Amino acid sequence: MSLDTAPGRTGAAVRARERRQRSWRRVFVGTAALAAALLVWEIAAYAVHDAVTLPTVQETGRQLAHYMSTPYPQVQGKTLVADALISTGRILAGFVLGTVAGLVLGAAMAGVRVIRELADPIVGVMRPLPPIAFIPLLVVWFGIGEASKVALIFFGVLPVVTIATLGALDAVPAEFTHASRSLGASSFHTMLHVRLRAAVPGVITGMRIAMGGAWTSIIAAEMIAATGGVGFLILQAGNYLQTPLIFSGIAVIAVLGFAFDGLLRLLLRAVDPTARR
Repeated sequence: MSLDTAPGRTGAAVRARERRQRSWRRVFVGTAALAAALLVWEIAAYAVHDAVTLPTVQETGRQLAHYMSTPYPQVQGKTLVADALISTGRILAGFVLGTVAGLVLGAAMAGVRVIRELADPIVGVMRPLPPIAFIPLLVVWFGIGEASKVALIFFGVLPVVTIATLGALDAVPAEFTHASRSLGASSFHTMLHVRLRAAVPGVITGMRIAMGGAWTSIIAAEMIAATGGVGFLILQAGNYLQTPLIFSGIAVIAVLGFAFDGLLRLLLRAVDPTARR
């Protein structure tokens, strides 16, 4: 037995080592690319020599560190951390609600032809509409409180996740469904335990796309109708020509967006072994 299993273990060890090497290589290359971008930014800032037009990386870093614990504006403002938490809470609420609704609607469209025929034109019309176009209407309906922000994210995430779910379910091989039904499984059981499980990687890819759009929508909404959040902070900083703080807010958005996308990528790797390659 040991002779038979030794080659398999050796091959698995080699593949694991190669995956680790590729992971470290991606980290190294990504870090080098980021460092190069910061260097170009620094050289351009010194060439422009105008902190209002383009601050240096050091000045932006100082402003970022300062306003992490200092409110802006000084009297009625919030810290950068507090604004980031406000935006994150809005994103999570709208994204979770929109994802759940999109999963249910996409699965229903894939499983019931009548629902698909009724919902398909509506989803098709909603998909190309930019969510920020609904901001004035949502403000009229829900005011400038949290409900309008969550609704904005919800309406932006819903069609993306619905289409991703429907496309992923349609791509599941018909043999899976036939095998499940031949073993006595009901249509609902087949949808829940066979088709949806097979479609999870495609659904998560759609969630990643929806997450990027959600950040775009919420920042725009916070610039138009809000009293807190990173978008509101960036708008206030722009009004007072605090360009380093504007870049600080943009950096926070980039870090948060990268973190959320990373979590979704980890989820994708957990459910789809081929994604680890």
